[in-house]
Amino acid sequence: MAVDLLGCTLVRVVNGETVRAEIVETEAYESGDPAMYAYRHRTERNAVVFGAAGVAYVYRIYRQYCCFNIVTDREGLASTILIRAVDLQALPSWVSPQKEKLSRVAAGPGKLCRTLAIDESLKGVSLGVESGLWVEARSPTATQKIAANAAAITQTTRIGLFKGADIPWRWYLSESAAVSKKMR
Repeated sequence: MAVDLLGCTLVRVVNGETVRAEIVETEAYESGDPAMYAYRHRTERNAVVFGAAGVAYVYRIYRQYCCFNIVTDREGLASTILIRAVDLQALPSWVSPQKEKLSRVAAGPGKLCRTLAIDESLKGVSLGVESGLWVEARSPTATQKIAANAAAITQTTRIGLFKGADIPWRWYLSESAAVSKKMR
């Protein structure tokens, strides 16, 4: 399912402003995975990932950066997709102009959350218009572009992990400049 989110549009609404961004990089996690927050057991912190699919799981890493995941499986089975990077159509008004290129502003999970104002207050909310955070299907153009090129998507091992780093559950749009880190 993580690969199916590539090319879809992540939508964020804050104070009436709608921001759209193409999802260009994802990683998958499941309960039997040593890198999964729910690997050992259910806790108060990770209980959301054992819930219904279509819910946001937002957590903090290094005490300063948030990561945005989507719960993806049935209730009782921990499974999430980390949205690692998006390609913005425009810079949100609440973000100060950047010195870096627009394609790099949300190139990584922490940068994505900071740019799209995704924080722990969204943990456990259902994705949808009511929450101001949702995913829209791939456009016909994105679907056609991916289908026409066998090399459009790269699958590789996940990055930034100590455990489970050898599992090839990371995907990205090969030609996107917004990918956090391309593998050679």
